[in-house]
Amino acid sequence: MSDLSSLPRGGVAVVFGASGGVGSALVEQLRASECFAQVVGLSRRSAPRFDLTDEASIANAVAQVAALGDLRLVIDATGFLHDEAQSPEKSLRDLDAGKLARAFALNAIGPALLMKHALPALAPNGKAVFATLSARVGSIGDNHLGGWYGYRASKAALNQLVRTAAIELKRRRPAALCVALHPGTVRTELSSPFSKDGLEVQTPQTSAARLLGVIDGLNADQSGEFFDHLGVAIPW
Repeated sequence: MSDLSSLPRGGVAVVFGASGGVGSALVEQLRASECFAQVVGLSRRSAPRFDLTDEASIANAVAQVAALGDLRLVIDATGFLHDEAQSPEKSLRDLDAGKLARAFALNAIGPALLMKHALPALAPNGKAVFATLSARVGSIGDNHLGGWYGYRASKAALNQLVRTAAIELKRRRPAALCVALHPGTVRTELSSPFSKDGLEVQTPQTSAARLLGVIDGLNADQSGEFFDHLGVAIPW
């Protein structure tokens, strides 16, 4: 695991989506690093709670963690691919307006509202990072298989939102970063039904360690970019 030496010591780190596999692993490793005065994990069941479909809860959660000290690291580890009500579409005939709207609400709109409140709350001086978990399948340039319309499109939208927010952030906090990260295929409830032979399937702990290593290695000039868990840039 990275020692996160590029971030000023102390301050606050927060993981939104801490109840998920990668999110919980990130919280565990951030606490073990002893780089931060406080590490907070938030979910729909935490205190404070947050819900990606409820902006007031997002604003309240950000305000409460920002009140604890300099907000150095914010990781959005949320993401929606499937549940008992919907699965990734295999073809155009599977498209449904309500399900598409839900994918965008959870994978793009909710994270955008989190950026709205979290980016202005980042520590004003020194390196500070907002990182959101995107997905390689959200890359338009890397799309060679098709399918998964809602997930691909909502993650592509998230990538554009990150890119745009990073430009605005640079004007206000030149040392801060806003980036999209692909965690790889991880052995979690989100991806396990769709893992294929030949893919590297990581444990949440491995993915979390790699993601923190990428964050540690980033500099301000890389804000607004999209990287995988090994630090390799992914085409838009």
